[in-house]
Amino acid sequence: MAKKKIALIGGGQIGGVLAQLIGLRELADVVLFDIVEDMPQGKTLDIAEASRVDGFDVSLKGTNSYKDIAGSDVVIITAGLPRKPGMSRDDLLTTNAKIMKSVAEGVKENAPDAIVIIISNPLDAMVTLFQKVSGFAHHKVIGQAGVLDSSRFSTFIAWELGVSVKDINAMVLGGHGDTMVPLVRYANVNGVPVMELLERKYGDAAKAKEVMDAMVQRTKMAGGEVVKLLKTGSAFYSPASSAIAMAEAILGDQKRVLASCVYLNGEYGVNGYYVGVPAVLGENGCEKILEVTLNDEEQAAFDNSVSAVTNLVADMERLGF
Repeated sequence: MAKKKIALIGGGQIGGVLAQLIGLRELADVVLFDIVEDMPQGKTLDIAEASRVDGFDVSLKGTNSYKDIAGSDVVIITAGLPRKPGMSRDDLLTTNAKIMKSVAEGVKENAPDAIVIIISNPLDAMVTLFQKVSGFAHHKVIGQAGVLDSSRFSTFIAWELGVSVKDINAMVLGGHGDTMVPLVRYANVNGVPVMELLERKYGDAAKAKEVMDAMVQRTKMAGGEVVKLLKTGSAFYSPASSAIAMAEAILGDQKRVLASCVYLNGEYGVNGYYVGVPAVLGENGCEKILEVTLNDEEQAAFDNSVSAVTNLVADMERLGF
C-alpha cells in the first residue's frame, strides 16, 4: 500500500515539530514547504539524520516549491506571522490574510484533493479565507484550535485534582480567542463531573466555582501565558501535537470526536461561519457535527463567541479579503 503524504506549509517552530512528530509516528511521508530559501531543507535534513536513532523510516523533503506538495493526502498550514509590538489587529489580519491567500492558491493548484488543517492565526478568519480562495468543499477545510484549547483546559483540571490528565474529558467550543467557551458542566474525570469533585475537595460550592472560574480564565489566556514566558515566540509543541491528532484521525479514518473549527450550516443556530464545535473526523474530513445541549448561560457565551468570529470575518472583508 502506498504511503500517505502530508504537506506542511510553513517551516517555523510548529512546522518543524510537525515534521518530527509525523516521522516519529511513521504517519506519512513529509514535504515541508517554506518561502525562506534552504531553511525547510535544513530542518528536514536534521530530522532525517535522527531517523536511525529514533527508529523511524519516512521520506522527509524540504522545498521552496509548491509543486512538491502534489499528491498530498493532508496539508497542514502554519504559515503566518505572530503579532509584534506596535502592530495593530488590522495590521496582523492584513499581513496574514495576504500570506493565506497565496498559500490557498498554491494548495489549490498543486494538491486539489487534499484535506486541509489550518493552525495559522487569527484562526477563524484564516480558515474562512482559505476555503473562500481555494473553493475546497467546506468539510475538507478544518481549523485546529479546539483540540489545543481542550487539552489546555484538561491539563489545568488534572493538576488541580491531582489525577492523570489521561482520564480528563473536557471540551472547549467557540472561536479561538478570549471568547472561547470551556464547557464546565460537561467536564468530567472518567464520567465523574469535575465540579462534583471540586466541591468535595473544598467542601464549599462557592470555592469550587471560584477555582473553576480561574481555570477557565487561564484556559482562555493560555496562549498569551506561553508567549509571556517565552518572550521571543509563541506556543509550538502543543499546537503541533493537536494538529497531529487531527491528521491521524483523518488518515486512519478513526471517526474521532475532536473540537474543531468547522463550517456550520444551521448547527448550533449558526449559518455560514467556521466555529469550534465537536466534530467527527475521518477520511472525508469533517464527517459529522455533534450538537451539545447548552443551557442559557452556555448558549449566551457561545453566541458571544460566534459574534467575535463574525466580527473578525467582517473586518477581514472590510480590508479587502
